[in-house]
Amino acid sequence: MSVLDYLAPDQWMNPAQGPLYVQLRRRIEAGIASGFLGPDTSLPPEREIAALTGLSRVTVRKAIAELVERGMIVQRQGSGSAVAPLRPKVEQSLSRLTSFTEDMARRGLKSEVEWLERGLVVPSPEEVLALGLRSGDQVARLSRLRKADGRPMAIERASLPQDILPDPGSVTQSLYDVLGRSGKRPVRAVQRISAINLGEADAALLGVPAGAAGLRIERTSYLPEGRVVEFTRSIYRGDAYDFVAELRLPETLS
Repeated sequence: MSVLDYLAPDQWMNPAQGPLYVQLRRRIEAGIASGFLGPDTSLPPEREIAALTGLSRVTVRKAIAELVERGMIVQRQGSGSAVAPLRPKVEQSLSRLTSFTEDMARRGLKSEVEWLERGLVVPSPEEVLALGLRSGDQVARLSRLRKADGRPMAIERASLPQDILPDPGSVTQSLYDVLGRSGKRPVRAVQRISAINLGEADAALLGVPAGAAGLRIERTSYLPEGRVVEFTRSIYRGDAYDFVAELRLPETLS
């Protein structure tokens, strides 16, 4: 099947399924997610897609522009649009308790943050249980989209007791830097990792198709005396991360 065959409107176009530019965008996203449209695959010119589908060039251009904004399509002067080249994954150690900012700096990448929520709020039942809060306590909640060199990498939703982080607005980049300055940086953590398929909202933030593979990580972090200091739920792009752990035999068996 050629790319033009794949984009034939009888394969995907349905006037009852919403705006046509969105349907075209989703069709191309699905081709990328399935691997049919592999890295560096060239797309037909906008005029050819318009002629094939019966859409206006403005509609086609809008669909392509959204894919470019999400980093899935690149446009090169003189050679048109193509699927973005494969980027190497970031290896993340499971044996070190570090912040996203520290991890990216160590790799020479620029860490960026897009805030989704930041403030003191009434805790959810899950947060009360995870953080050991009492009736009437508030929780500092930090939800943010984490990027590296402009590429969306993860969505982090952190919750901390109010006395640990009384001013969530003081966190501009690294939460652990802020906690370290007050002597409240965690020294150990328990993480649970599970594979997921991304829902539409999280996929849109991460710039990947809905249903794409992702990783859900829940982390509970502790102070030296054993108190829970942080409860974080993160969603990572499955195509951006490899989590690595070093395993050793116990000394009695080696």
